[in-house]
Parts: sequence; structure tokens; C-alpha cells
Amino acid sequence: VSLRALKMHGGVEKDRLGEKNAEALESGFDNVSKHVENLVKFGVPTVIAINKFENDRDEELDYIKTKCENLAPAAISNIFLKGGDGGIELAEKLIQVMSESKASFHFLYDLDLSVEEKVSVVAKEVYGADGINFTSQAEESIRRIREIGLDGLPICVAKTQYSFSDDPNLLGRPRGFKITVTDVKPSAGAGFLVIYAGNILTMPGLPKNPSAENMDLDQRGRISGLF
Repeated sequence: VSLRALKMHGGVEKDRLGEKNAEALESGFDNVSKHVENLVKFGVPTVIAINKFENDRDEELDYIKTKCENLAPAAISNIFLKGGDGGIELAEKLIQVMSESKASFHFLYDLDLSVEEKVSVVAKEVYGADGINFTSQAEESIRRIREIGLDGLPICVAKTQYSFSDDPNLLGRPRGFKITVTDVKPSAGAGFLVIYAGNILTMPGLPKNPSAENMDLDQRGRISGLF
């Protein structure tokens, strides 16, 4: 958690995130609540790290820490400014939780479910979506995956990191939306199916002439062309 991120999810423009704004912090906190709710569903003990930066106001940090502690154990992390010393409070809180809590991790879906059903469970339970739309390309990909017997794999959703939805502009905790699955591709070696949601570009996002083309290794083992 950070003050800037909370204000952004509360509707503040990026060039004004450094300004004091209690209303935006309150509104943006809905995003944190959903993240913690998701972790609880997996049966995992949770610690909230509140990342402190140079220009953060102490009164705002204290306000957010109090709200976080109503959800899960929380600590302010000042690693950005103080290095390891700034992470002692967080480390101590983590050790406390590890000694007092027990994990009972479980998946949210059964691997025997269809690909469509697995995606539906994640979209509704994790993202809070009302449902799923599958493009014709996605439906065809799922059909081929089923034919080669890989439909029993778990799924990994590739979508924007800025929102619970597949639209980067829907901040906070959006409601009343659907996830659009544009394609599904197997990563057989890794052992999961990649679900492409919305307009997403997966790594590696290389240019037409990637830097690797200029790298070389001579007979003496000297590397050139890295930068």
C-alpha cells in the first residue's frame, strides 16, 4: 500500500498525487479491502506493508495504518529511504504473524472444471466481475486445448495490472463489469494455461531490433554490446 496509489484509486490525477487528500484516501482504500478479501479466500495469513516515501505526510500514513489494521496486521515500511533499517517494523510484524497464524492454502477452483468455468470463478471471486465474454478466437483456442488434453491445467490470467477489471481506467473496486477473454494459450512446460483478458501485451515486449542482436562474446570470454 502507498499513499500515492490509494489517491490514484480514489480518482486523483497523477500530477496531484502528492497533495493532501483525505477523501481520495478513503475512496481508494476500497481497492485495498478487495485485495485483502482475496487473500483471505486463499487461506493465507496476510500482512499489509505501507510503503513510505520522502514527501508522505505522517498524519496520512497514520490514518491509513489504522484503516489497514482493521483488515489485517500492518506496518510502515521505510525501505525506500532507510534501506534495511526502514524495514525492521515490517519484518517484526511478519515474524509475529508467522508465529501466531497458520496457512491453509487452497485453490478457488477444482482442476476438473472446464477452462471456461475456471476463468469464471477467478473473474467473479478475485476480480469481482459479473461475468465473462469469450471472443471467437478464445473459444477456438479452448477447443484446440481440449483436443490435446491440456484443459485440466490451472490458469494464469494476463491482464492490466492497474485494475481488477480488464480496463486500466476502471480504478478502485469496480463493479458491474465483465471480463473479455481474447485468447487462451498453453504454457505446457510451466504447466498452466495463459488467459488473455482485454488488450494485453505479454512479455517479452521486444522492439523490431532487440538489444540482444548487438550482443557478442569473443574468444576470451569478453562480452560486448550490453549497453
